[in-house]
Amino acid sequence: MKTVCMVASILFGMLANIALADEVRPGVLRTPDSRFENLPGYDFEPHYLDIRGYRVHYLDDGPVDGEVILLLHGEPSWSYLYRKMIPILNAAGYRTIVPDLIGFGRSDKPISMDVHTYLFHVDAMTELVEQLDLQDATFFGQDWGGLIGLRVVAENEERFARVVVANTGLSAPTNSETPTSGAFMQWKATNQAMVDSGNIETGALIARVAQDPSLKDAYDAPFPDPTYKAGPLIMPQRVPVSIAYPGAVANAAAWEVFRKWEKPFLTAFSDSDPISAGGYRVFQQNIPGAQGQDHVTIEGAGHFLQEQKGEELAEVIVRFMQANPLP
Repeated sequence: MKTVCMVASILFGMLANIALADEVRPGVLRTPDSRFENLPGYDFEPHYLDIRGYRVHYLDDGPVDGEVILLLHGEPSWSYLYRKMIPILNAAGYRTIVPDLIGFGRSDKPISMDVHTYLFHVDAMTELVEQLDLQDATFFGQDWGGLIGLRVVAENEERFARVVVANTGLSAPTNSETPTSGAFMQWKATNQAMVDSGNIETGALIARVAQDPSLKDAYDAPFPDPTYKAGPLIMPQRVPVSIAYPGAVANAAAWEVFRKWEKPFLTAFSDSDPISAGGYRVFQQNIPGAQGQDHVTIEGAGHFLQEQKGEELAEVIVRFMQANPLP
């Protein structure tokens, strides 16, 4: 009886939260703009696209005629993650495009976890690239930003001139070259408990990993309550860890593209991220465009290296682009 009452209480609370939330249509929430006011270092002008019926937010800064850098965040972060890097990249003459994935940041948030498939996010970011008509772009991705973005690059290779990856992977269980780390599997199990409980402490998690308590409010800002968190909650469970997972076959096909990729490809992993430790090797060893590049290890940074070493990482990208000019 106590269990029934507890479940009823949880369901009632969730329904109450949904009723109070900014529901732009059934099953889709939109975080109030007031949540994003006065965030330290984040005074960028918002831009929006309509993608698959969702309002998708992105930043677009720097010279309009500059070479484009597309920067994708992962989970459970948002475009705030790139605030230290954008000014440096802009000052070097580059135009930065920094989207919020659907379900994150200032983008609309589907309530159902079922919406957040791997393919859904790949298709949404592909449409963003197409709507903005990005050409000769340089891609940077970290965490899920790499998992999603590398698929976008491989499936639209004519639009991209260079790639930089950090603390990410392109898991393809059909391919023995891309094993899943034990640390990730531990995180996946921890995350499953969060899914079961219905909440993930986004701000506290990133603040703890980045060792900066002041970050908590900014990474909680997109999520007034747990009903907004379907994306951050379920995404770790979407990483293909066996051939049975959706995305595994498509990732293997993407790897076939990258094994023939002659364009410049750089790894810039940090030295203190157990989740992606050693993950740079598969890129360096299997992608022709990675050969002879000045790959770097960012020292003194964990998983969210954009927070701990964002300025340094931005300079790495600038040097890489300058050393590998467009034809």
